[in-house]
Amino acid sequence: MRSMSASPRLDESPLRSLPNLGPASERMLHAAGIRTPGDLRALGAVPAFLAVRRAGRKPSLNLLWALEGALSGRDWKAVAQHERTALLMQLDDSAAGGMRPEI
Repeated sequence: MRSMSASPRLDESPLRSLPNLGPASERMLHAAGIRTPGDLRALGAVPAFLAVRRAGRKPSLNLLWALEGALSGRDWKAVAQHERTALLMQLDDSAAGGMRPEI
């Protein structure tokens, strides 16, 4: 995964300042304790998605594509199919205790 360039200013900006993330995504991420782009970057897309689920939210897989796009600076629709498959495989490998994705 390509990561966006880290700068102290960007790391402290609102999550909704990233591509693909709006108020609803930001609320879900905040519920999981992810408050800044730096927090999201430190976790990565799949762990952040799982954290949102553990926080009791029910995100669709579109959030996973949006998180990956936000971290790589691309529109969520531009996340290539092979990347989606790789993300799903990583999610499946990471998901424990019934945290499998809903498709």
